[in-house]
Amino acid sequence: MIVGLIIACEVAFWVLPAPGPAVRHLLERRRASAALLLCQPLLELVLLVVTATDLRNGAAPDWRHGLAAVSIGFTAGFGHSTLIWADARVAHRFAGGPRPAKPPGYGTARAAHGWKVAGRWILACAVALALLQGVAWYVGGGRDTDPLRAWQPRLLVVLAVNVVVAVSYTLLPRREPAGRAAHRVSGRRP
Repeated sequence: MIVGLIIACEVAFWVLPAPGPAVRHLLERRRASAALLLCQPLLELVLLVVTATDLRNGAAPDWRHGLAAVSIGFTAGFGHSTLIWADARVAHRFAGGPRPAKPPGYGTARAAHGWKVAGRWILACAVALALLQGVAWYVGGGRDTDPLRAWQPRLLVVLAVNVVVAVSYTLLPRREPAGRAAHRVSGRRP
């Protein structure tokens, strides 16, 4: 049951952003759009409650309970930015909005963007790590929590990789090709 609920919440994470901006831009119903988008955190709350209830009712902690914590962490770290990303694309495609900006590819702008992404991963991993630790303490009582704790080193690796990437963008910035920079200054496309 837990895996099915996790799958439903993850599908909703990717499906709910589509109708929210569509209702907002095509039907011009801001309140209905907001209501649809607020379903996202409610689904994660349901997932958290069901997972805690399952464990409290005596289920042995396993990888599925850990996956629920990771899913909630991912939503905490990336939910808002994913909604903004989807909203910008729907507005451009269907409502005459401006073309969404691409992530910067060079210099300090790229480094700043790399740190924003790393910050989202830091938040996602911190929430997931806290939930995993909280669940391990909640279950406690001499029950085996190794399947929950097995997620923690994996999350720390994900966290480390993203911080290393952001540091590399900062210390070794990619430079814009000279010809491209000259075209950008003159206003012509390369």
